Amino acid sequence: MKPESAIVFGGASGLGEATARKLVEAGHKVVVADLNEEKGVELVGEIGGTFVKADVTDEESVREAIAEAAGPGAGGSSGGLRICVNCAGVGAAGRIVQKGEPAPLDGYKWAININLIGTINVLSQAAAAMVGNEPDEDGQRGVCINTASIAAYDGQIGQTAYAASKGGVVGLTLPAARDLSRDGVRVMTIAPGLFDTPLLALLPEPARKALGETIPFPPRLGVPDEFGALALHIVDNVMLNGEVIRLDGALRMAPK
Repeated sequence: MKPESAIVFGGASGLGEATARKLVEAGHKVVVADLNEEKGVELVGEIGGTFVKADVTDEESVREAIAEAAGPGAGGSSGGLRICVNCAGVGAAGRIVQKGEPAPLDGYKWAININLIGTINVLSQAAAAMVGNEPDEDGQRGVCINTASIAAYDGQIGQTAYAASKGGVVGLTLPAARDLSRDGVRVMTIAPGLFDTPLLALLPEPARKALGETIPFPPRLGVPDEFGALALHIVDNVMLNGEVIRLDGALRMAPK
């Protein structure tokens, strides 16, 4: 694919940062969108591109970020926003019944609002910006890549809120791709397993090593670069559409 304009939500750290780096290395003009302004500004100062502060749960915030990436100064050989990757998300833990009481709904609303509604917000607004692009030689106008989790398939004890939010992302992938097929916009989702992100970095090294050893092969935690590499391949491979790819080293998580 020719160098194009791209935006990465949740792009200031972890999987999003790795994806932003890969896109820049491939020659794309990248907007990093994140709530963490300090890390985002530091990252674009290192790799190039533009930072915008954005909250995926806020329509106006996402609209402004998309406009920055789609605007006339965004770059890209074909004009307009062509690549959107959403890595913004949160973890959530807690059993559905806690000390004999139903789990507070606020925790579910929080996780679902960010992980699922936030994904829909980013996807719909990015796709709306893409449908007006001139099609390339394949008739493609853009590609949107979402982030789910293998918890959508085999969530562990205490992961009902998280699994529900990520399961929604898995479930919308095919119908969204079908919705946008007439406009030449692809929709894909990556469902990562256990990756060496800032969240897992908080664990002691023996605990991180033990987690990695639960993965059949390779028996280690995934590294964010591997997620970024897959995102870049999805961008380049026009036949990948409407599918969820598990990136997990054949891991099927145990109940706990």
